[in-house]
Amino acid sequence: MKTIYKRILLKLSGESLAGEQGFGIDQQRVADYSEQIKEIVDAGVEVAVVIGGGNIFRGLKGAAQGVDRVKGDYMGMLATVINSLALSSGLDAVGQPSQVLTAVGMFPIGEQYSKWRAIEAMQQGKVAIMSCGTGNPFFTTDTGSALRGIEVGADVMLKGTRVDGIYTADPEKDPTATKFDRITYDEIYRRGLKVMDMTATIMCKENNLPIHVFNMDVKGNLRKVVSGEPCGTVVYQDNTGRQ
Repeated sequence: MKTIYKRILLKLSGESLAGEQGFGIDQQRVADYSEQIKEIVDAGVEVAVVIGGGNIFRGLKGAAQGVDRVKGDYMGMLATVINSLALSSGLDAVGQPSQVLTAVGMFPIGEQYSKWRAIEAMQQGKVAIMSCGTGNPFFTTDTGSALRGIEVGADVMLKGTRVDGIYTADPEKDPTATKFDRITYDEIYRRGLKVMDMTATIMCKENNLPIHVFNMDVKGNLRKVVSGEPCGTVVYQDNTGRQ
């Protein structure tokens, strides 16, 4: 397999790990993701992963129900650790080494995150699974993904979702919504599209980190993305043309 990226940051949503059951962890979904990730590592791609925790607990939802916002966000960070361990276990099952790194000290559950340790793990052929977001409340895992992708020098952030790209509106609610093959950060802002939170989008724009949104739930799509086949939507910086 020829690949167009050397190092990627793969952002997975916690909700996706729940599969059809809608909550918790679907082991078949974890297995599918693990097989796809191993395939691209075998092709020579260095992979870092950030997973959300919405299938277990979401800080904002907890705050709306009366949970202290800071404590709720820390609860969400712990949810990302659970998901990270589940993915690590799934990778073990397919023979792919991985290293769980936590932004909050949590030894022996995971090693303390540092840019250099994550890069070292990837260069050793391991998948660097980075949990706890930024390690700070009030920041989403999307922002954590942008930060980690920039820190480790990823060529692109691959945002695996349950839809096949970015649309003019929510395709699950508006049947007339049309898909973009490519779109700039500025156009996302002008149109008010909900790709990621604004902090994450601005970080990617200012650091020229392109975003590629695609449907991770379709097996084979991750391979298509890293090999340059048409799949999903690319978000890029219009004044550089980088993609």
